[in-house]
Amino acid sequence: MQQAITHLVIRNPFGTMDVPEPGDSEVRNYAATATWSGDVADVNAAAWASIAAPSDPLEGIWASRWNGGADPTIVGDTPDKWKQGRAEIRIADGRIYLRFDWDHGRRHGLIDAAREGADRLVGKYINLTTPAITRPWVGRAIDATRIDGCFPEGRLDFRR
Repeated sequence: MQQAITHLVIRNPFGTMDVPEPGDSEVRNYAATATWSGDVADVNAAAWASIAAPSDPLEGIWASRWNGGADPTIVGDTPDKWKQGRAEIRIADGRIYLRFDWDHGRRHGLIDAAREGADRLVGKYINLTTPAITRPWVGRAIDATRIDGCFPEGRLDFRR
């Protein structure tokens, strides 16, 4: 007979497994060197989603897409192949949680990030379908309709 874990505290507002150590040295080291332009020439600059923004600047429904890394559900995966899906952003206890899916909703990920300044987001990603996969992630909230993000193997962006 299995006993329920009653002392488990979930930080993220989605009620899923938390990202382990979202501000660890791996994240800090990556954040110190991560760069992208964030200008009109950036690969995330052109509108690629049309989801109405709510009155809150970040919370709500978004579209997501990522490239790079590996996804066993996509044969012939290349770094420039975008995996698109849906996303939702919630803010709780001063942290920003970005939950997203891909592969037609069969695979899921979660980012747990902190704000650094007005537009920088620094945290870590966990693949909720394969929890052994975690990566540092750094994003920039360009405006209420665009978040540019990157992880060591590629991009992980959000639009609405």
